Amino acid sequence: MLTQQVNQKLDHAWIESHIPHQGSMCLLSNVLAWDQEKITCLADSHRTPDNPLRAHGKLGISCGIEYAAQAMAVHGALLAPADSETPKVGYLVSVRGVTMAVTRLDDIVSDLLITAVCIMASESNMLYQFTVSADDKLLLEGRAAVVLDADALAIK
Repeated sequence: MLTQQVNQKLDHAWIESHIPHQGSMCLLSNVLAWDQEKITCLADSHRTPDNPLRAHGKLGISCGIEYAAQAMAVHGALLAPADSETPKVGYLVSVRGVTMAVTRLDDIVSDLLITAVCIMASESNMLYQFTVSADDKLLLEGRAAVVLDADALAIK
């Protein structure tokens, strides 16, 4: 069962202060629920005309991968030890098994529901299954691999 920490408002301001994405590039509105394995977030930025991911006035469905990646980053921030100043930096290195059920996000009237489930985690990488939906309709799904602390993996 998903939980949310008591007395912690996980809104846009909190999200922006805990992930690298700032200003209009911070796409998520709030965290609805989370636990050790799963996070569910809400977003309404897909409808804003100044969304930085828009191209030629449209927001393609593939941009939903960035929404999912930000949910993963928030999940990482929430799972970071309380005594750590900042969570490990994660880099999205691949997406697989992506299925797109629509062509655009900007014409979706409802808020987006973004869910990311960690299906594997180690010291240096994580694998997530993600979905983006609206009004109980699946819009996008897939898997994403994230490398943590890439500098530590560099060959020296």
